[in-house]
Amino acid sequence: MRIAIVGAGLSGLATAFWLQRARPDWPLTIYESAPAPGGALATAEIEGFRFEGGANGFLTNKPDSLELVRAAGAEALLLESSAAARRRYVYTDALHRLPESPGAFLGSPLLSWRGKLRLLAEPWIARGPGDPDETLEDFGRRRLGREFTAVFLDAMTAGIYASTPRDLAVAAAFPLVAALEREHGGLIRGMLARRRRGAGPGGVLTSFTGGVGTFVAHLHRAIAADWRLGSAASAVERAGRRWRVQAAGRSDEFDRLVVATPAYAAAPLLAPVDAALGASLARIRYAPVAVVGLGYRGLAAPLDGFGLLSTSTADLPVLGVLCDSNVFPDRAPPGATLLRAIVGGLRRPELAARPEEELVALTRAAIERALGVRAAPDVVYVRRWPRAIPNYGPGHLATVAAIEAAAAQQPGLALVGNAYRGVAMNDCCREGRALAARLADDAQR
Repeated sequence: MRIAIVGAGLSGLATAFWLQRARPDWPLTIYESAPAPGGALATAEIEGFRFEGGANGFLTNKPDSLELVRAAGAEALLLESSAAARRRYVYTDALHRLPESPGAFLGSPLLSWRGKLRLLAEPWIARGPGDPDETLEDFGRRRLGREFTAVFLDAMTAGIYASTPRDLAVAAAFPLVAALEREHGGLIRGMLARRRRGAGPGGVLTSFTGGVGTFVAHLHRAIAADWRLGSAASAVERAGRRWRVQAAGRSDEFDRLVVATPAYAAAPLLAPVDAALGASLARIRYAPVAVVGLGYRGLAAPLDGFGLLSTSTADLPVLGVLCDSNVFPDRAPPGATLLRAIVGGLRRPELAARPEEELVALTRAAIERALGVRAAPDVVYVRRWPRAIPNYGPGHLATVAAIEAAAAQQPGLALVGNAYRGVAMNDCCREGRALAARLADDAQR
C-alpha cells in the first residue's frame, strides 16, 4: 500500500509517524513545499536568541503531544516551563495581572463590581438554545456579561486564534465550553462537576530544549519516508482506483492520498477533483499574523511572567507580547531577554502586512507603552504569516461536515490539519494519530 502525504506540518508528521508505526511495510512519500518540515513550528536561532515562528509549546492537560514525543523517543528533549508561565497579564487601559484565585478576582480592577456580580450570577442564567453558530461574543454576553466578554474573552481569543469573540463560533472554537452549558446547564456548574471528577483545566506548558524546531527535526529523522522537501504538489487526480500526484515535473501514483496542507492550499489542489470540496475548503477563513521578536542583551526582563495579552479597547498595536526567556530560559543567552510580539490578526489584519521596519517600530512603541521598555533591541526577528491561524467562525461546523462528506465520496482520500477540529499542537497530534489508525484499519477490512 503506497501512501502519499501532502504537507509536512505537525498534522502530516503525526499522521506519518503513527502510520509508519502501525504499518511499517507501507511505503510513505511526503511532499512539502518548504525546504524543511514543520510548517509554522520553526525555531530560528540568531546570535544565541531562539525565536519561535509559531507555537512555543503545548499543554500537558491532554495526552496527545506527550504520547507522540514518547513514542518517537524524544523525551530527553522535553522542557517544562518555569513558574513564571503561570503569571499572566492583560493590558486594557494599563497593565493588570490576571487573577489566579477567587480572592484575587474580587480585588482585581479588571471588572467593575457590577461586572463581577454579573459574572457571579452565571449559575442562574438559563441554558441557551444550542445554536451551533452562536458567536463567542453573544455566548459570553449571555452567560458572563458584557464586561467579562470585553476583557477576558477578547484577550483570550487574541491569544489563541488571533481573532475576536464576534468572529468565532463558540461550539466550533471552544467545544468544551459549549459542552459545559449543554451538559450541566452552565459553566461554573460544569467546571465544578469536572473538578469533582478530577478533570480540571490544569496542565503544564511544555516545549523542547532548543525550541520546537528540535522536535520537528527529531520527527524528520524518525520517519522513514521518501521525503520530497521543497517539492510542492502541483496537481492531484484520480488514476482509476489510485491517486496520481504531480510535483516538480514528476508524476507518481499511490493507493491512498492524505492532504495535510492548510485548507487554502488544499482547495485549489482538490477543486479539479471535486469542485464542491474545493469550494468548501476555500470557505475557511484565516487570520493574518506577523511575529516580531526582539532580543536584548543588557535588559532585565520587564515582566515577571509569561507575557501580556491586549484587549480591543486598549488600542495597543499588538495582540500580545510574550516574554519567552522568562518561560524557557534557553531562549536567550544568560542575562539576556527575548520578547516576542504577535501583530495583526482579525482585530487589525492590515498591520500584519506592514514592512519589516514598521512592524518593529510599532512593536517597540507597544512595548514602551505597556512595559516601559525604551531600549533598542540588539537582535530583531520578523516572520509574516499572511494566513496564519484558521478562524472557526459561524458556519464552520457545517463547512467541516461538508468537507468530510465530500472527501468520503473520493475513495482513498483523507484530509487532516488544524483547519478543521483544533489549532493547538495537541489537536494536530490527536487528529494525525486518529487518521493513521483509520487508514490502517480500513486496509484490513
